[in-house]
Amino acid sequence: MRLPSPLLSLLLVLMHAPAAQAGPAPERALVFTRTVEYGHESIPAAVAALQRVATAEGMQADHSENAADFTAANLARYRVVVFASTTGDVLDDQQQAALEGFIRGGGGFVGLHAAADTEYDWPWYGRLVGAYFHSHPPGLQTSRVQPERDGRVRGAPWAVHDELYNYRDTPRGRVQVVATVDERLYDGGRMGSDHPITWCHPFDGGRSWYTGLGHDEAMYRLPAFVAQVRQGLRYAAGRSAHC
Repeated sequence: MRLPSPLLSLLLVLMHAPAAQAGPAPERALVFTRTVEYGHESIPAAVAALQRVATAEGMQADHSENAADFTAANLARYRVVVFASTTGDVLDDQQQAALEGFIRGGGGFVGLHAAADTEYDWPWYGRLVGAYFHSHPPGLQTSRVQPERDGRVRGAPWAVHDELYNYRDTPRGRVQVVATVDERLYDGGRMGSDHPITWCHPFDGGRSWYTGLGHDEAMYRLPAFVAQVRQGLRYAAGRSAHC
């Protein structure tokens, strides 16, 4: 059967048209939540919030509890690795070497809450995070988070109701502090009038951002905290010079 001339012309055009080019693949973040010690009930909420934030940034966030994902070949697929309330010794020596290589190659790291309660026998990791967990007051308590930049107040403080970490020492001087928490408003703080709770720094060829907040599931519905995490992801991914 002969096609009418207009249909034949259209068919010939379609046959010789160049194939449509797919857009670039989105940048990816690996959200790692393995726990060897205490397991936080808020981890699913943390993962969901990170996936929403990543989507808003045009990124894809993959969730894993499998330490075997830490190989050089697999981490090469990612722009950022997130430790979301990991606890204990979560990586073996080879997996640790893969993460070190990822950061030294320009990769980004985000740590949430118990990421500071992780890998105490790996000094490089402690420097990556910025400080190790020491203790926390019992229960959830209410305080005030004061954002800052370059040691100066930046923006209005906001209320927080969460588990508020103390650290083995202050990270100030090693990192850029992003926010402090006010110990005068709750019981059990051990760091005094200057209590960093969120910070960032360039580290070993890459970038690191950490917050001690995020124990309670409700934190991941708090706009001020989610905005803070979003900016942390942007910094770790190299999309912003500020954190």
